[in-house]
Amino acid sequence: MSAVNIFGASFWRPAAVARGMEESQVTSLLAETDAPGEAPRTVLDVRDLPPPEPLAKTLERLAELSTGAVLVQVNDRAPQHLYPKLADRGYAVETVETDAVVLTAIWEV
Repeated sequence: MSAVNIFGASFWRPAAVARGMEESQVTSLLAETDAPGEAPRTVLDVRDLPPPEPLAKTLERLAELSTGAVLVQVNDRAPQHLYPKLADRGYAVETVETDAVVLTAIWEV
């Protein structure tokens, strides 16, 4: 999601942060996983997408991810169909569920 700063320049802002989920909340939930804490991360909010788009968008974003980075999927449910695809591709994955959101951290092993 793009946003515009006070100088009129656009910049990329993670959709999860833009939709009311603070960066500190993402960081806090991510800390509950074994994902590398110092690694760069990309947040992908798929809460508004109908199946199978969350799965497809997540796999597309993983293909674009730099080595060593963590993909953080924000969803309204656990991505059950995504887990076996990630395992087949050699990714580690952990999901943290709260009343408001399901956060899934994905990283290379």
